[in-house]
Amino acid sequence: WFILQYMSGFGNEHASEDPRCPGALPEGQNNPQVCPYGLYAEQLSGSAFTCPRPTNKRSWFYRILPSVCHKPFKPLEEGHLTHDWDEIEPDPNQLRWKPFEIPKASQNKMDFVSGLHTLCGAGEPRGRNGIAVHIFVCNTSMIDRCLYNSDGDFLIVPQQGKLLITTEFGKMLVEPNEICVIQQGMRFSVEVFGETRGYILEVYGAHFELPDLGPIGANGLANPRDFLVPVAWYEDRQVPGGYTVISKYQGKLFAAQQDYSPYNVVAWHGNYTPYKYHLEKFMVINAVAFDHADPSIFTVLTAKTTRAGVALADFVIFPPRWGVANNTFRPPYYHRNCMSEFMGLIKGHYEAKEEGFQPGGGSLHSMMTPHGPDADCFEKASKAKLEPERVADGTMAFMFESSLSLAVTKWGLQTSNRLDKNYYKCWEPLKSHFNPKCK
Repeated sequence: WFILQYMSGFGNEHASEDPRCPGALPEGQNNPQVCPYGLYAEQLSGSAFTCPRPTNKRSWFYRILPSVCHKPFKPLEEGHLTHDWDEIEPDPNQLRWKPFEIPKASQNKMDFVSGLHTLCGAGEPRGRNGIAVHIFVCNTSMIDRCLYNSDGDFLIVPQQGKLLITTEFGKMLVEPNEICVIQQGMRFSVEVFGETRGYILEVYGAHFELPDLGPIGANGLANPRDFLVPVAWYEDRQVPGGYTVISKYQGKLFAAQQDYSPYNVVAWHGNYTPYKYHLEKFMVINAVAFDHADPSIFTVLTAKTTRAGVALADFVIFPPRWGVANNTFRPPYYHRNCMSEFMGLIKGHYEAKEEGFQPGGGSLHSMMTPHGPDADCFEKASKAKLEPERVADGTMAFMFESSLSLAVTKWGLQTSNRLDKNYYKCWEPLKSHFNPKCK
């Protein structure tokens, strides 16, 4: 009977109840002595109680059993999930990975949790300051098990295969070219429909928000109305064989057993929710006179630090758009940056490196490591006729950018066996055009 439905708006106060139980939301208060239908009230807080109102995040659940009803947590093998940034020596080189391999279900059944692989990161969850970049590869749905992240928020970018994500708030279908954010503490399960792959940006200690627009004005980039939140859906299901609740806590995984489904929330209200967004909705701002605007104009979401204008992490995309600037080298310029830049590709070819940078792969240009267009791109762009042209049609590249200096894991540098050892060669054909007699 269930049809996927959503409410719209970023950070809104939403209220939803499963239509099977009309009136499940208490009227006029959060915590009545007896809730409608004999439900339990439970609050999920995403911020300190005393945060200023604009940053205060919480939601109220009305559920069949409270989430406290479970057996004790016990350590669970975490595979390639880590926040040990010292397991291998630092590497300042330009790094590029070939598409990460998805195991065949016939050889190795792997769901979303067992398919998490940490590629790089910095900071640590106990101090509530840091990020991690993970790759997920899976071929099997999560059956009678869910995950919640005690450490931070997951921004999930599917690249191959769609994800049907069940949360305590309801269900979301997230396909390639869409993203979703599962915030700290929210329980979720991922159903897949074949070989599936994607990227995750995890942030500790901050939540994602829309970037300020400044002189752009009131509208543009990712507009609040295009973010979608699931509607309430519950199952009153007993699981005598044991339902596994997995907690990612201080970088480790722990599992607890309970005998019922955690998706027993009949109604909820609040402003602390999971949400999804379609990248085609992004309203691109770009240079229309001369020069190449900084990539910050492509920011979809940002997780801020306490320093004004400095991000713990930005999620940036490079969508299809028009290039019209005059007397301008139009691709990205050569650059050394005080930020760390991890790039991934959902589909198509990235304009600055059409060969070698492939969907399902990635690249990392670390703090102050130089990078920019390869030799072919430079030659073509230097001689191109500057007329209006479509850029990046059929393509979607993205960037996770952070003010932290990212360490790459042993899995990223060695075990994955996907590192492109010849990446540096794409710049070797660059030659000097200097002529002191020609201005």
